[in-house]
Amino acid sequence: MLFPTATFAIFFMLVLPLSWLLMPRGERWRPFIILASFVFYAGWDWRFCFLLAFSIAWNQVFAIALHNRRDERARKWLLASALTGNLGVLAYFKYYDFFVASTNNLFAFVGVDVPIETRSIVLPVGISFFTFMGIAYVVDVYRHDFEPVGFGKFAAYLSFFPHLVAGPIVRPGELIPQLESPRDPRYVDTSRAFFLIGTGLFMKVVIANYLAANIVDEVFGAPDQHSSLEVLVGIYAYSVQIYADFFGYTNMAIGIALLLGFRFPQNFDAPYSATSITDFWRRWHMTLSRWLRDYLYIPLGGNRGGKLLTYRNLMLTMLIGGLWHGAGWTFVAWGAIHGSALCAERWWRERPGFVERPWTRGRRAWHRFCTFQVVCFAWIFFRSDSFADAWDLIERLFTAWGEPSPLVTGGVLTAIAVGVGSQYLPHRLPLVIMARFSRLPVPAQAAVLSLALLVTHAMGPEGVAPFIYFQF
Repeated sequence: MLFPTATFAIFFMLVLPLSWLLMPRGERWRPFIILASFVFYAGWDWRFCFLLAFSIAWNQVFAIALHNRRDERARKWLLASALTGNLGVLAYFKYYDFFVASTNNLFAFVGVDVPIETRSIVLPVGISFFTFMGIAYVVDVYRHDFEPVGFGKFAAYLSFFPHLVAGPIVRPGELIPQLESPRDPRYVDTSRAFFLIGTGLFMKVVIANYLAANIVDEVFGAPDQHSSLEVLVGIYAYSVQIYADFFGYTNMAIGIALLLGFRFPQNFDAPYSATSITDFWRRWHMTLSRWLRDYLYIPLGGNRGGKLLTYRNLMLTMLIGGLWHGAGWTFVAWGAIHGSALCAERWWRERPGFVERPWTRGRRAWHRFCTFQVVCFAWIFFRSDSFADAWDLIERLFTAWGEPSPLVTGGVLTAIAVGVGSQYLPHRLPLVIMARFSRLPVPAQAAVLSLALLVTHAMGPEGVAPFIYFQF
């Protein structure tokens, strides 16, 4: 069930009033929102509802066991078992075919035939996201950072449909306390919710879909048929497409949750205005960045073991983060590029005699430009189906200048400019717009929203493509 569809609109128009009607009675609201979330998830494939139910039961059982046991050795075994179950399910559905194919290729390289066949396993939508949220719950209980809650509250937390299929990754301490008491509809920031949903719709339906249909899919699908200029613009276009697509989804998710009375953490903060790769990861998919930091980088040792171990931990975190995005060596390469850049930046800052120079406009602009080029180069591997495709694209970038470039249109360049330029708008601008919108009479607000929907529908292509991050 996609957010920007009539099916979801009908679903949400039924869920929203019923949710508020049942909200004062938690014992009724929780079963209702769990059922609604499972109906939402069943819109993709009802069979995977059993997988979601397993994840809820598995993590809750181990969280309670971890909380009740005092013997540290037993608690470590329980934690290891909980993580094995979570990661085992994720590995089977997401990585089985990848590991089998990689193993077969490795043995074939040395002339050994291994009779292991791939299974063409269908990847359940959102499995990476709710698995990471389940792991966060169990680990927080193990660390005594969070106490387990009742089964109903945890089930509502893990299955809550606004974040279920593509995030943001909401930590237990960020959502479960909100489930403890009924939300008050008088304090719902509807102006912010409608602004987030409206901007999310525009970025997804208009910007992301337009760029995908008019240049990205064609360039990445057959780079040898396009000029160097088209390839260059196509790379920039994909950078904007994936941002607009994922930013648009999470904005809608945050806005929808807000209308239901719940606040999600921010997931993007103008990442293409970053002045370094380190800064980029403080702004891009921030809920994943914090998850990788707290549940992977720090447990690996963080920066506590000296420079070499710190570089190792950074690289391992980004390599695993790349593999989390997709079962393919191109995703590992994407993680390796970012990991190498993070290590290089850390080495540069920590070298003897280093003094941070003051930021001038020119220096800031140069750093932003260089960071954006590194990010865009890494996206080549992220988007390509194989290394051969990625190398073909890179080669074409340098060997076909001067050829006709019919895909480089004013519309494509405008969409790229809007996607990148929107990240340089003043931070106060959305607040000003929301404040002015909230002061409008209700009929005027309805008229503005209707006009925005009509414009988005008119500017968007026919149909709505699936969100990119649904496959992760």
